[in-house]
Amino acid sequence: MSVSGILGKKVGMTQIFDDNGEVHPVTVLKAGPCVITQLKTMAKDGYDAAQIGYVDFVKASKVNKAMTGHFAKSDVPPVRVMKEVSVETPVAAEGEEATPVKAGDRVLVDIFSDEKFVDIIGTSKGRGFAGVIRRHNFGGGPKSHGHMFQVQGSIGASSFPSRVFPGQRMPGHMGHDQVTVRNLRIRAIDLDDNLILVEGAVPGPRDGYVLISKAKAPPRERRGFAGAATKDALKASKKASAKKK
Repeated sequence: MSVSGILGKKVGMTQIFDDNGEVHPVTVLKAGPCVITQLKTMAKDGYDAAQIGYVDFVKASKVNKAMTGHFAKSDVPPVRVMKEVSVETPVAAEGEEATPVKAGDRVLVDIFSDEKFVDIIGTSKGRGFAGVIRRHNFGGGPKSHGHMFQVQGSIGASSFPSRVFPGQRMPGHMGHDQVTVRNLRIRAIDLDDNLILVEGAVPGPRDGYVLISKAKAPPRERRGFAGAATKDALKASKKASAKKK
């Protein structure tokens, strides 16, 4: 079984130290467990994909008849959130047969054991109706007496073009958008509690659902350089001072 992603829930943020004593801010995500609720095939649906659901307690009375039949067809428990992820071609070891993906299989965080970076899709926090200062980072006008410094001002000329151009930055709804953060480095994986720690911030509130997938275009590391995580600051400073002399 091999799928490219898993559903998770945002637990919160903390910080961890690496072997060199450097601190890294990380986001803790509870990745799964998930279950495959449906398989999409090229012959039937026109593409290959797996529909996965985040295993969470859901009352049977809260599930309608259509979804009850959908879950019963794959013999899986009711789930709260479902998403589609791509299916990877299984690679079999020597002397073993590749195990195909089937409905009802569990998806755990161990699919990222050999990965260094992940892409995460989440829904950002809703900010309601916001002005241009907060929504578009406008500088504002004079803050002295008699000025309304948080008003955007004129949005178009009267004689020409006598209209407002499309896409004009104005006050409006802010937040609650789908946001994709790419190439977040994996700092730790807890297989027992299905936890994954990624360096950096993840969009959305605490207890918000996110889709964690393998990085589509991970950064290429230079030969002989394993990245900032393994860089020794003391050795680097000594090397720089030796060159200056």
